[in-house]
Amino acid sequence: MTTPEEKIPNLKIIYHDYDTSVAVYKQEAVCQPGCAFCCNHFGTVDMTTLEGLVIRRHLDSMTAGKRVRLEKRMERNRRAKRNGNSDTCPFLSEEQQCDIYSIRPFSCRQLYSLRVCDGQGPLIHRQAVELARQTVTRLQHLDDTGYSGHISFILELLKQKSFCRRYLSGGFDPQRVADYGKRNGILINRWVSA
Repeated sequence: MTTPEEKIPNLKIIYHDYDTSVAVYKQEAVCQPGCAFCCNHFGTVDMTTLEGLVIRRHLDSMTAGKRVRLEKRMERNRRAKRNGNSDTCPFLSEEQQCDIYSIRPFSCRQLYSLRVCDGQGPLIHRQAVELARQTVTRLQHLDDTGYSGHISFILELLKQKSFCRRYLSGGFDPQRVADYGKRNGILINRWVSA
């Protein structure tokens, strides 16, 4: 059995494959650093537990002050989501830059726009949308003992030592997270991507 740690290089390969496939489409993108329209207005940053593991490790390596600030933003984000509201991505800095850009999850990586959004939302090629859908399926297959859901909830789940230990060992016990999952829209990858 392959552990999540051993799957991380494959995660990078999937990202690379997607980036290569959509490069021709993204050439026309108008997005620039500091735009942050998607980060401010979509509020639905989903990811797999495998992607969350990479981000959680990064958070654990930050200075205590920065980590505490981000944890507070994630808590605010979870409250908003639980109340049915959208919220700015917890990793968007005051300068409108992504604090985790190099390790951002796929739901962020897939975003681009062919026009300046200005309240309209992004305009994306249909082909890129289909490639993104296929990539999500690949990510869920790769993380077959994991889960998918909103970034703040997945990171909260990975912060729980008992869950993290089981997940890192390759263990799969959806009943242990069933209540949390139902309350917070967490999907079981093995059942979704079958």
